[in-house]
Amino acid sequence: MIKLHTHNYLLVVSSLCSLSSCRIVLAPLTRSRSYGNVPQSHAMLYYSQRATEGGLLVAEATAVSSDKGMSLVPHTPGIWTNEQIEAWRPIVDAVHAKGGIFFCQIWHIGRASDMEEEPVSSTDKPVAKSEDYYMDFSIPRRLTVEEIPDVVNQFRIAARNAIDAGFDGVEIHAVHGFLLEQFMKDSVNDRTDQYGGSLKNRCRFALEVVEAVAAEELNKYHILYCSVVEPEMVTVDGKMQIPHRLYQMRKAFKGMFMVGGGYDREEGNRVVADGYADMVAYGRLFLANPDLPRRFHLNTPLNKYDRSTFYTDDPVVGYTDYPFLENSEPESSTALENGI
Repeated sequence: MIKLHTHNYLLVVSSLCSLSSCRIVLAPLTRSRSYGNVPQSHAMLYYSQRATEGGLLVAEATAVSSDKGMSLVPHTPGIWTNEQIEAWRPIVDAVHAKGGIFFCQIWHIGRASDMEEEPVSSTDKPVAKSEDYYMDFSIPRRLTVEEIPDVVNQFRIAARNAIDAGFDGVEIHAVHGFLLEQFMKDSVNDRTDQYGGSLKNRCRFALEVVEAVAAEELNKYHILYCSVVEPEMVTVDGKMQIPHRLYQMRKAFKGMFMVGGGYDREEGNRVVADGYADMVAYGRLFLANPDLPRRFHLNTPLNKYDRSTFYTDDPVVGYTDYPFLENSEPESSTALENGI
């Protein structure tokens, strides 16, 4: 039996686009520039800068509702209102104008909230205090069995809204301690009903979300790809390396397999060539290098990212001001190197 890794994303496609040629992917990255939870016009430039013919971009985590518990990071976008749908449309159009494929990552953060009101979760236990966190988390309220279908429906409506906004598909966020993982993780989920206890029961909520988002017939659900963040890097001979512990998951999943988490050009080429992954998602390198596919193709130096600007609300600094290569021409992102 393959245990569900806690660091995973599930993606469900809602269009017939082919990703067979995509190798370099823009990972979903919270950027905190959607004032009032509404995507802004500067996002058109940000995403279109990183779009190339046939290249896949995954939008930043986008809330499925205004439900309690959606304030973890300020200025994150949503897709539960008509205003948000309309705001996303020109951004999606800008990516499509460059020939890119654009997916919307949808999420609910559950108990990972600092709101005074009770956020919902699989449990009534708050996130443990840690010096790694910059805030105090609220005490959550355990979702009742009767309430869970309503939350599932929020994901379904958000997926439909994403397609209405023009996105080519949606990715379901099920990682990093947010609501779906709060149900799947045995160290958090302390329920004794049909949504707790066994692995099958703990995965029930996430699979109900997948089913609602995918619609009826899609392999059982026709999940297009599974995107997995590797476990933490380890030191080997004085060098940080990715441990590559996902072979069993790669073998078990029948769709396209995407990996991310500290990859560079060399490591990305290697895992695609070896068949360990079909696609590699880049986050920090892609935000600092809007022409990352071209730089990888030419094997040129990369811009260094500025961590202090990751989550600021400035519409330019650390967002759309990273430089391109001089005399850069748009380059297809369908290869990493040597035509891979």
